[in-house]
Amino acid sequence: MSVLVTGGAGYIGSHMVLALCDAGHDVVVLDNLSTGMPWAVAPQARLIEGDIGDEELTLNIVNEHNVDAIIHFAGSIIVPDSVSDPLGYYLNNTVKSRSLIHSAVKAGVPHFIFSSTAAVYGNPKNVPVREDDDLLPISPYGTSKLMTELMLRDASIAHDLTYVALRYFNVAGADPKGRSGQSTPRATHLIKVACETALGQRDHLQVFGKDYDTPDGTCLRDYVHVSDLVRAHVNALTYLRSGAESQLFNCGYGRGYSVLDVLGAVERAAGLALDVRDAPRRAGDAAEIIANADRARSVLEWQPQHDDLDFIVAGALAWEKHLQQRNG
Repeated sequence: MSVLVTGGAGYIGSHMVLALCDAGHDVVVLDNLSTGMPWAVAPQARLIEGDIGDEELTLNIVNEHNVDAIIHFAGSIIVPDSVSDPLGYYLNNTVKSRSLIHSAVKAGVPHFIFSSTAAVYGNPKNVPVREDDDLLPISPYGTSKLMTELMLRDASIAHDLTYVALRYFNVAGADPKGRSGQSTPRATHLIKVACETALGQRDHLQVFGKDYDTPDGTCLRDYVHVSDLVRAHVNALTYLRSGAESQLFNCGYGRGYSVLDVLGAVERAAGLALDVRDAPRRAGDAAEIIANADRARSVLEWQPQHDDLDFIVAGALAWEKHLQQRNG
C-alpha cells in the first residue's frame, strides 16, 4: 500500500512526505508545482507533476501505486487573496477537491486525510475553540475549506470512505533536521515575512491593525510547529487504517501569541530591531483564534514536542538563511 500526498512539494506537504518516508511508508506526490518546489520532495518519494482536478490522472496514480490513503494539501491558502479572488479559491479549494474525492470514491480508496483550517470558525465566540463550536467563516478561504469538509462528510456516508479533517491553526517553523521549510516566494506568513525582513530581503514589514480587542491591539494566533502538525497526520493515518470512524480534529497548542509577540521573538532570534509600520486591518482576519486540541491529544494520541515560540522562530530564521544562500 502507498500514500498519495497532494501538494507534497509545498511547505506543509513536503514535511508530510519527509515524515512518511522517515516512517517507512511508500509515498507518491502529486503537485502542479505552481507554488511547490521539486527539490523539497524527499528523494525516497515519487513526484508526479499534475493537477488534482485531472481525474484521469489521479485515477491512474491511485491504481498504479495501490494507494490506500490520500493526504490532501493542494490548494490556495492566502486569506486576503481569497477576498479579492473568491471564485479562484472556490475552484482550487472546493471544485478540485470535489474531483479528488470523486476519484478516491471511484477507485475505492478507503482513507482520506484533509488539510482544513481554523478559518472555518471565523471569529469564534468561545476561545479556545472546540471542534463542535459554530462554523462561521468570514473569508472565502475559510468557506472553501468548510465546503470540502461537508463534501467529505456526505461522501463518507454514501460510500466506503473514512476521513479525518485536521483544522490547522497557524503553522510555522521548519524541519529540525534542516531538510525543508517555508520556501514559497512572496509568502504572507507573518514569521516568514519577519524573518525575510530581519535578513534584509524586505526593508520593512506591516502590522495590519492595532485596534483589535486583544491585550496589545494586534491579532492573536495559535502557532503550531510544522513537524508537530505532520505528526498529527501520521497518527491520523494510523487511526484510519485501524478501522476507526471519520472525525474532525483541531491542531494547535492552546495558547495565543500576538503579532507583536511574534515580532519580538524574531528580533531576539536575529539580534536586531525590525522596521515595523502600522497598516489598516485586512479583510478576513479574525481577532483571536486559539485551539482546544484535547480531542487530537486523546483520540489520536498526539503529543506535540515543539510548543515554544522561540524554537519555532529560530528554526524559521535558520531556514530563511539557508534559502538566502541557496538562491544566491
